[in-house]
Amino acid sequence: MANYPRPDAATLVEIYRKASLIRHNDQRVIKAMMTGKLMTPYYSVAGQEIIPAALSVNLTADDKISTIYRGTHDMLAKGFPLEPLWAELAGRVTGSCKGKGGTMHLTHPETGCMVTTGVVGSSMPIAVGLGWAARLAGRGGVAVANFGDGAANIGAFHESLNLAALWKLPVIFVCQNNRYAEHTAFANSTAVEKLSTRAAGYGMAGVTVNGNDAEEMYAAARVAVERARAGEGPTLIEAMTFRFNGHLIGDAAAYIPKDELEAAKAADPVPLLRRKVIDSGAATEAELDAIDEAHKAAIEAAVEAAFAADFPDLAELKRDVFANELA
Repeated sequence: MANYPRPDAATLVEIYRKASLIRHNDQRVIKAMMTGKLMTPYYSVAGQEIIPAALSVNLTADDKISTIYRGTHDMLAKGFPLEPLWAELAGRVTGSCKGKGGTMHLTHPETGCMVTTGVVGSSMPIAVGLGWAARLAGRGGVAVANFGDGAANIGAFHESLNLAALWKLPVIFVCQNNRYAEHTAFANSTAVEKLSTRAAGYGMAGVTVNGNDAEEMYAAARVAVERARAGEGPTLIEAMTFRFNGHLIGDAAAYIPKDELEAAKAADPVPLLRRKVIDSGAATEAELDAIDEAHKAAIEAAVEAAFAADFPDLAELKRDVFANELA
């Protein structure tokens, strides 16, 4: 990675800004759940903040992303507004899907956040479709599919990579390998050591990076985005990371060895990035404190607005469906 592009000072601060927002929002969601204010299934993204933060600074407003139910961080990094996000989590009519989708079905096309899907791995064929649309539009748009290591073992992964490579689509497949597919360790479900080696079988570029290192993740994303815009086809990025909580809130994650989890938390990527930003001179501690406080205030405002909004009317049960009610 020595010859790869590196983020300048302003970009490094922007990566921190996004990672900080994701971390503070995740903490606030968990707090709302623990106090009984929020009742929803929630998949904590703590530990995986750097991946979408370093990726999204390379994307434009016109680029599209799709992700899975563990993808709140992907949506926030791309620009998903806090108020419709929180209203959706709270099941309110002002949510991005009118309160009917919740955390597993976030969508905000205005910012390129096309879909959060509850079906494992389905972000990939959706992104292939978005990549095909971008190709037809001819404006250099890029589509990103976010998914986990477990999803790399289903048919949609292979079919999507094959088509994207065959048609040289501007799609970036980002496998956020947090080493556990729900409750199953990576080594117990996958024979290869690196998922990125599978890319060669489809004639496409593939790379494994430390997804918790902002500069390394930025470099891989930058190269992949530039290749896609230039018409050189898709890239598979395997971003190694770790999740600090169970598969979802309520899962005690007893299947993760204690020493493994403690080591991961000791190498928490968000404070490490904060230290890197300060040590590099890109920003002062006070400036980063101000970013953190601004995020907290914005999140609290979104929380307040969400819980002040109405629940969907019963009539919404018959809206946004594709079939008429039976007589």
